[in-house]
Amino acid sequence: MSIPPESEYQSSTHHPPAPSDELFDITTTVDPSYIISLIRKLLPENVKHGDQSCCIDKSENMKNVETFVEQSVDDKLYSQNEREGVAAGEDAWEEFGCILWDLAASKTHAEFMVENFALEVLLATLMVSKSSRITEISLGIIGNLACHDVPRKKITSTNGLIGAVLQQLFLDDTPCLCEACRLLTLFLPSDESVFLAEALQPEQILSRILWIVENTLNVQLLEKSINLLLAIAESKQDVVAILLPPLFKLGLLRILVDLLSVEISKLMEERSPERCSILDLILQTIEALSVIDDYSQEICSNKELFQLLVQLIKHPDKAEFAHSCVTASVLTANILTDATYLALEISQDRLFLQGLVDVFPFASDDIEARSAIWSILARLLARILKTDMSPSDLHQHVSVLTSKSEVVEDELLNYNVDDSSEDHRGSTKLISRTFALNRIVEILSQWRTLDDHLKETLSMEGCYVSERDVDKMLHYCCKYAKSTAGTHG
Repeated sequence: MSIPPESEYQSSTHHPPAPSDELFDITTTVDPSYIISLIRKLLPENVKHGDQSCCIDKSENMKNVETFVEQSVDDKLYSQNEREGVAAGEDAWEEFGCILWDLAASKTHAEFMVENFALEVLLATLMVSKSSRITEISLGIIGNLACHDVPRKKITSTNGLIGAVLQQLFLDDTPCLCEACRLLTLFLPSDESVFLAEALQPEQILSRILWIVENTLNVQLLEKSINLLLAIAESKQDVVAILLPPLFKLGLLRILVDLLSVEISKLMEERSPERCSILDLILQTIEALSVIDDYSQEICSNKELFQLLVQLIKHPDKAEFAHSCVTASVLTANILTDATYLALEISQDRLFLQGLVDVFPFASDDIEARSAIWSILARLLARILKTDMSPSDLHQHVSVLTSKSEVVEDELLNYNVDDSSEDHRGSTKLISRTFALNRIVEILSQWRTLDDHLKETLSMEGCYVSERDVDKMLHYCCKYAKSTAGTHG
């Protein structure tokens, strides 16, 4: 939605200016009196005229709205609207509300709006509106206001407003639910997050959020609701301590794993960018939970989750959901740190080994993710070497490794700069890489001791291995293993 140019504001007969004696100390390209006039037009008719008979309980929230009307509206908004003779119907309300929705994205406009009773007007609207579209716009405006520090603090101090927002979670209107989830998500990284967490804590509210996540068929709402769970998982410790215990009790992990299973199944059938973003959000949420001590064990012991991650990493065509594969690799590394026994299950899965190495190019900008991949490789290769391999098994593993020799070499060549950075030098992240490189050297060296005739026979059976590729891979693995050992040794 676009905002009309300033000249339209000044010339429009539908948006009369505020009284000439009202002066505003605000730097903006939009006439402040025009913003005031828009806020006036949003005040519900039944509130402006004292009609509170629209089937709303006389709750504490409603009393706050009435107090606001008595103290503020009569003086400034109501009297002005009487002079103007304005009665905004739903279509007009939508027009004015959408303009304010856009204006609220600006810090200057947002602060001016809350100084001029926008939040109180929106609270009144949420309490009395029977229109889903008006409710959606109201939540959208509050959401944009919540992007800015001062208005966000004002939201929490406006008695009853957060409670009114949470009530909207029980609507069955998708756009309203999207805006409610977005608004709540914006609060969680802020200083006001504990206030919100305490408001979210009741079981009926958390159950409703999980119900939305589990049951919605709308892709946008699914994304917004999972994003809310991700924001909770990534919140500061006080928020996590308040919200995660009841969420896990209500089946958070089961729901996330079920969703992951559905999304991976859909991935095999269709390649929709929207679905890829959902897949990644689910994985990010589980990854964030996996590093929280009180919940890591439950995640690591979930066999279905581990199998889904393996399935995803093994998928041969990763380009369209590459970021999800990177996240899945990090999550797999986190799981294997606690559940080391799982490495044995996948150590003989050559498709997994091949798929894991294929993730390297997609993690090029993420040192942590690349370190996670090396960590998994180190664990797998250690298990492979502990196994009493037949010549055929050894040959097949060498075939997989050498088929990905260029990927491994590029990873080592292009990002060797990491080793020289002060933060990375001597880091434990390099230890896994050194260990993995040494294990590759051992496996390749064992293969070189095989009888030449046996090698030729095995290659003819379908797993071709080039002596030249083995020699080349041995050379650069030895080189970088020694280089890294010297760095942290």
